[in-house]
Amino acid sequence: MALQGRVALVTGGGRGIGRAVARRLAAEGARVVVSGRGVAELEATAVEIRGIALPFDVADRAALAPFLAALARQAGPIDILVNNAGIAESSPFDRTDDARWDRILEVNATAPFRLCRALVPGMIARGWGRVVMMASNAGISGYAYTSAYCASKHAMVGLMRAMAAEVAKTGVTVNAVCPGWVATDMVDQTVARIADKTGRSTDQARDALASMTPQGRILEATEVAHVVAMLCHEDARGLHGQAVVIDGGAVMK
Repeated sequence: MALQGRVALVTGGGRGIGRAVARRLAAEGARVVVSGRGVAELEATAVEIRGIALPFDVADRAALAPFLAALARQAGPIDILVNNAGIAESSPFDRTDDARWDRILEVNATAPFRLCRALVPGMIARGWGRVVMMASNAGISGYAYTSAYCASKHAMVGLMRAMAAEVAKTGVTVNAVCPGWVATDMVDQTVARIADKTGRSTDQARDALASMTPQGRILEATEVAHVVAMLCHEDARGLHGQAVVIDGGAVMK
């Protein structure tokens, strides 16, 4: 129960990596708020972990102030912020229009910045806090047909490093977790797109993704959740300003 007494917010917490993170933080004693757009998924997760479900679209700027007010009312001060909500779309860079670019950057980079701006000052004032950006190994490397997505995840890593430099002496740590392919709905959608465009079966498309890592497998969300929880522990306070890659060895740095 290393996180007993801590309050955590996990965006995109109703499914996939976010749900696995919420479960893990709750198992370690934190009181967890899950936010996102899928109300039924959020409520199911909140019931399971005995947490709080607060529907919230991170891309809706007008919804931020009411969400923060509800967060303060129902949960109190936030000690742990996991910026997990994200979207992924693909297209050649010269066919990536402004609307797609703006949408992906808004959700994956600008929204985390706004939440950090709102919640991290309170952590600083209290002398303790943990911020984890759910980036991607696409925030460390580059992949074809994902210019907006790669740019957004590089932006998350850059934001993390800049914030880490500013808050280093405050008791708040800021890090990024950079997964590769993880068994989630997002990967299922990627597999379906590959199968549709290449004529491969879904099993062949999934095997193609798995073969991109030296371990030859797609990771489980619980593996990512383990890294997030570790970064939140008191004994991890020396881990600061780091982009922790968890992808089976695809990106080595």
